[in-house]
Amino acid sequence: MTIVGLVSVAGLFAWLGFVNPWMLVFAIGILLSVFLHEAGHFITARLTGMKATQFFIGIGPRIWSFHRGETEYGLRAVPVAAYVRIIGMSNMDEVPPADEARTYRQQTYPRRMLVITAGSIMHIIIAIVLLFGVFANRGELREIDGARIAAIEERGAADRAGLEPNDVIVALDGEPIIDDEELGELVRSYSPGDRITVDYRRDGVEQSLDVALGRNSDRESEFFGMAMLGVGSGPGAEFREVSTAKAAQLSITELGPTTWQSTKGVFTVLNPVNIVSHVFGDNEDVTTRPTTLVGVTQVSGLVGDSQGFIGVVYLLAVLNVFVGVFNMFPLLPLDGGHAAIATYERVRSRRGRRYFADVSKMMPFAMAVMMVLLLLFMSGLYLDITKPLGG
Repeated sequence: MTIVGLVSVAGLFAWLGFVNPWMLVFAIGILLSVFLHEAGHFITARLTGMKATQFFIGIGPRIWSFHRGETEYGLRAVPVAAYVRIIGMSNMDEVPPADEARTYRQQTYPRRMLVITAGSIMHIIIAIVLLFGVFANRGELREIDGARIAAIEERGAADRAGLEPNDVIVALDGEPIIDDEELGELVRSYSPGDRITVDYRRDGVEQSLDVALGRNSDRESEFFGMAMLGVGSGPGAEFREVSTAKAAQLSITELGPTTWQSTKGVFTVLNPVNIVSHVFGDNEDVTTRPTTLVGVTQVSGLVGDSQGFIGVVYLLAVLNVFVGVFNMFPLLPLDGGHAAIATYERVRSRRGRRYFADVSKMMPFAMAVMMVLLLLFMSGLYLDITKPLGG
């Protein structure tokens, strides 16, 4: 089983590298994030005197393991998760009397909260480090006049002329462009086949080129038959170099809006209406559809192709924030559920008399949560396969 498992894992990563090298980079980043999440639990458990008996990367059949001290370390077949086993996580866990003092349940409230939140704290630390790297290398995105190219139609007019994503179009035939809306209106004032001069800014350098406009062939579009440039654009913006201190500041301040968007995203993907409308209806809004690591990895390939390594790093940072937030929702079996139980026990305890919650009474609710998460996963996986985000 060891050789077969190792070959399977190596084959999976080799396949990702063959399909799109950026997907491989992203997958390695995810694996490292998962490892550091569990390392957070493991290290804090050891520091607070708790006994951790297992630290495994992956789920499924054991591929390889070894013992060091009181802990078994190892690798399992499917490298999409990891876990640390800390003894006595609840009143349901049977523990030898000699080890009872080292169980999670016997520790003080601050120690239990430190250990149970350590995974999400690690995700936030990872995100800060990654965001610092992004801002230090790419700079800060600042709004300017013009229309920034977000996407380019393959073999369209802009693609054939040599325009690229993140170019900022500032004028057409000398006519200044204030925003992306004005760009569309001005392009449609020409006729298909007309040659125009496009002034644009790339990496802070102003350039120009001639473009032969294409024709909108989408019969369902209100602009069918009209001239088109073949770009998807947004408000004018460009990256400006920042100091190391500014990059550090931005890596912190970016957490606020990213955390808020992640919180809203959790409620969005858990909304049963969105799940049903995507799986059984014709909802094409990718911002509301459930997805899995399969879909996010598909997106990482597109991001890498258009933005390179820094784009993939930014995607990893955003994903780490999302996972950190989602993991702390007060629902078993998530870490947030254990934190909620610890807090409830603290509130119910009296001086000199510790209250222990009966987790067995919460198991029906925990099973219901697991069923919802399973439904969400299966729905997301179905959509990722039938309607690939990268396709």
